[in-house]
Amino acid sequence: MNPMTSLALRYDGRRLLILDQTRLPREEAWVDGGDPDAMVGHIRRLAVRGAPLIGVAAALALAVFAESGADESSLRQAAASLRAARPTAVNLMWAMDRMAERIPLGAPALAAEAEAIFREDVALCEAMARHGVSLLGAGEAVLTHCNSGALATVGVGTALGVILRAWEAGKVRHVYVDETRPLLQGARLTAWELARAGVPHTLLTDSMAAILLRDGRIDRVLVGADRVAANGDFANKVGTYGLAVQCRFHGVPFHPVAPWSTVDLACPAGAGIPIEMRDAAEVRGQGGRAWAADDTPAFNPSFDVTPAALVTSLVTDRGVATAADLQAGILARLG
Repeated sequence: MNPMTSLALRYDGRRLLILDQTRLPREEAWVDGGDPDAMVGHIRRLAVRGAPLIGVAAALALAVFAESGADESSLRQAAASLRAARPTAVNLMWAMDRMAERIPLGAPALAAEAEAIFREDVALCEAMARHGVSLLGAGEAVLTHCNSGALATVGVGTALGVILRAWEAGKVRHVYVDETRPLLQGARLTAWELARAGVPHTLLTDSMAAILLRDGRIDRVLVGADRVAANGDFANKVGTYGLAVQCRFHGVPFHPVAPWSTVDLACPAGAGIPIEMRDAAEVRGQGGRAWAADDTPAFNPSFDVTPAALVTSLVTDRGVATAADLQAGILARLG
């Protein structure tokens, strides 16, 4: 394979390294990602996260494993393990299904497919950004939830990619960042990306967004998506649904941004999207600091599902689907 580099991933032709996102923003540590079993662990503990990045990273891990001399049986077992690492993010399954088709053709075919998936993601991000920027007026203040930038893809990002390109075009003046409980991907990752890009931003807890929406300080909300059902319902980091409800009440446009690989036409509606439940300990504390007793029961879904009825428009690399488009079943026709 040719060398491939992004903000969160490095492949130099021999070794695949992954930026451990659990250590950001205090430490930029790179870990080996060339072993599929290790990659499964990285994905499950969110060292690698973001639906597009997970798919690319898993594809590259499988290709590196093939180049090490793994036989067909071992490759199929590795592909199955990687595919099951996170049940909600459909990009992972999409990428592994593409790779699995190439397993009988050998390591060169797997390497070529993994590289194609990488290059496609870069192009998809730019296409989403182009379509999304067209929705914004001049000098808007926007809010985003979780992380959907270059740490979640191998390109400029999905929702955060739109925001960054809009900033460059003078269409964004300020970004409000939900810290995103319980793992703080907004605080740790999105704020870090915005600071690196020199974009003015303000961090807030998830429960503060409604005040800004009420006071007219936010012009638009853009979020990512981990799976989009055929009717436009979509799963994203938990807290997105509540934000969409608040936007509807306050009349603020709300846009999920996702590549077409995130659209699951086999899933008719959001009720069919599997939701990953994570360790309750994540709710009780973080980083060695506890704010609840160890035996406190906790509810910890990683994602929630936002109904299409709350979506102003869905931005994809294939274009923008309005609320009316979603109601008319445009996603099924685009597929």
